[in-house]
Amino acid sequence: MPRRNSRSKSKSKSKSKSKFKRFSEKRRCRFTRMGVEFIDWKDVVTLQRLSTGQGKILGRKRSGTSASFQRKLSTAIKRARFMALLPYVGG
Repeated sequence: MPRRNSRSKSKSKSKSKSKFKRFSEKRRCRFTRMGVEFIDWKDVVTLQRLSTGQGKILGRKRSGTSASFQRKLSTAIKRARFMALLPYVGG
């Protein structure tokens, strides 16, 4: 009885969709698209969208914000936390 290699690849190849989009538009920062110059710490709805349920600030890769707006965003979230508009810890 011949041994079969369990790691061998199957010979039938199926066409699968590519992981990467080749000619898609570049994703831009939401604040740049809207033309925002100042992120208001009193705008709780926007700040909640950019933080997790645990109260952590989303990173640039997940939120899609640019570096300058990410710094402004973190300052605005910290101010809103201090003024008790946002929780430090989710609950």
